[in-house]
Amino acid sequence: METQPLKIGVLGFGGLGQASARILEAKQEMRLVAVADQHGYAIAPEGLNIDQAIATYYEKGSIGYLENNGTLSNQSIEELIQKADVDGYFLALPNLPNTFMADITRLFIKSGWQGVLVDALKRTSAMEQMLTLKGDLKQAGITYMTGCGATPGLLTAATVIASQSFQEIHSVKITFGVGIANWEAYRATIREDIGHLPGYTVDQAKAMSDEEVEALLDKTNGILTLENMEHADDLMLELAGICERDQVTVGGVVDTRNPQKPLSTNVQITGRTFEGKISTHTFTLGDETSMAANVCGTAFGYLKAGINLHRQGNYGLFTAAEIMPQFVR
Repeated sequence: METQPLKIGVLGFGGLGQASARILEAKQEMRLVAVADQHGYAIAPEGLNIDQAIATYYEKGSIGYLENNGTLSNQSIEELIQKADVDGYFLALPNLPNTFMADITRLFIKSGWQGVLVDALKRTSAMEQMLTLKGDLKQAGITYMTGCGATPGLLTAATVIASQSFQEIHSVKITFGVGIANWEAYRATIREDIGHLPGYTVDQAKAMSDEEVEALLDKTNGILTLENMEHADDLMLELAGICERDQVTVGGVVDTRNPQKPLSTNVQITGRTFEGKISTHTFTLGDETSMAANVCGTAFGYLKAGINLHRQGNYGLFTAAEIMPQFVR
């Protein structure tokens, strides 16, 4: 049994960062003690006041303005790594540009910090960059859990469990529905989604102004329809030996003007059993669970699992398809 709560840091304080703070507020086993955004950071060893932190971010644009605990800085992540005493970090950061997560990881490796990192990385090409850092992470004494959001993450792990019924997997089809009342609460996430649309690249999406994003959403009635996305579920399932990456498809619908999901998020795993029967398992998430609940809850489950691995001396890179997440009480 854990006597002291685990000390947790969150990098990024947009929609997912703030949702993760709210999730941790209700947990006994974890305590949010450090946060960084683009312009500053805040450290409170006894735990941050979440209401105050979110209000400060909204009113002044950076957690660095937080009274008593905040520091404004253009090197917020580097300074936080050096100053905060943290067991693990959730990297609630937009992966824009596509090299961003790998660059942040190199900062941790270079700093000499040891602990656990978890991300909710989406793109296959971004995860391939993370895989090249596996040896460096191991040497640095860092346990890194990658692809630990909803998809990749929760649905990838469900696929691994569901695949046990089959001798061979024929296809894995992940379909997600996301409903948010206001796109501005998840600006970075929406820009990442736009980067998946036909005719757009990640760099183009990153360069778009808020006005340009709004103009695009006006054209589509607030709906983004995404097909055959470059999602790291394919790479994770291939690495886990479940199926070939081209057998995995990911797509979905994002409604940026309505908190109700446009469709139910699910994964369908089709395969052949040892008796020669073809069948499909379907795992569907409840419509009432938000993107934030499914992403952040999963990330902290993997962070807890990662901390146990780290304490046993297991360092390096692990995906959501090879480790079981643990529930954070």
